Amino acid sequence: MTRRPVVVTGVGLVSSLGESLGEHVAALMGGEPPRIDAERFAPYPVHPAPPITWDPQIPKKSDQRQMEPWQRLGCYAAGLALDSAGLKDDVALKARMQLIVASGGGERDWAVDGQILTGLRDAADPGAYLNERLMGDLRPTLFLAQLSNLLAGNVSIVHGVTGASRTFMGEEACGTDALRIAEARVAAAQADIMMVGGSFNAERPDSLLVFEMGGYLWSHPYVPVLERPAQGGGFILGSAAAFLVIESEDHAATRGARTLARLHPVGSARTRREPGDVERSIERLWREAAPAPDATILSAATGVAGPTQEETVTLTRLGPGRPYHALGDLVGHTLEASAPVAAAVGAGLILAGHASDVVAPIVGHRRGEGLVRLSAMS
Repeated sequence: MTRRPVVVTGVGLVSSLGESLGEHVAALMGGEPPRIDAERFAPYPVHPAPPITWDPQIPKKSDQRQMEPWQRLGCYAAGLALDSAGLKDDVALKARMQLIVASGGGERDWAVDGQILTGLRDAADPGAYLNERLMGDLRPTLFLAQLSNLLAGNVSIVHGVTGASRTFMGEEACGTDALRIAEARVAAAQADIMMVGGSFNAERPDSLLVFEMGGYLWSHPYVPVLERPAQGGGFILGSAAAFLVIESEDHAATRGARTLARLHPVGSARTRREPGDVERSIERLWREAAPAPDATILSAATGVAGPTQEETVTLTRLGPGRPYHALGDLVGHTLEASAPVAAAVGAGLILAGHASDVVAPIVGHRRGEGLVRLSAMS
């Protein structure tokens, strides 16, 4: 089957650095120090969301109020992507635009969680106590399997993107697969134009608790991502959202759209994570992507010791002498949004003329490997 060329025509990106693609590229190329909040959740630093005036992209105050922070970030970035693609006022095209969102399970009522955890200490029957409190204390709106769909719903309501919609869950891997399937659908002529992206709010005690219980958080003063494995490893979470408008090259040309970059087929894998699995997975994905000899590496490495060490060694061997950037130094680790954020920054590097080919490995902290490649328009 003949694959249609796929291009990026719009990018919306929000992180601790702000909401301008140019700001992110300048920070990456200039080595700007990361913006860290080391006090609010000490000893765990975070890359916080920037101050945002929501009205330009989410005009109704009622919409703003009913969204949780991760939804507002995502909905705002989606609006920026539509603006970037010149589609904000194209009602007819947005009505058939398809949407894929990478999302976590929504935000918990962490005050209730704290009360339950405190009560468990003295409960005579912890299991019965837990079931009773979860049934009685959590609001019905906090059924977590449904919360993940709220971002896509808000993008549809606020921005009028009302074509087919899908939401993927599953940490870093769901962001990779969101991009993979969006690109594949456009390439296979199952859609002419799609919007794909994800959002993550790092400033949540419940998220910090979950990742600390797993032993994944960095709890020391900031050091660059690739230096953390030697000191035990761990990631610093970052609040961020990114959305991209992608379409077939012919469709973009027909509507006279500006093309930012070419998006190649996205690689995705899931290994058992035995020693050497990450290395073998990256080697295969790299071979399939066939990046140019001068491709810039934009790694979404987490800083977790084992996977990050294998990734770094493998990429150094596969791409010696290439420009090498750790995305986590720029915006922190953004879980489900990692692949969309990497693709957005990669498109920005190409648009600004700092790279003609960008390859972004997405290695999850405990599962899932992926690779996103973008290149300049020939």
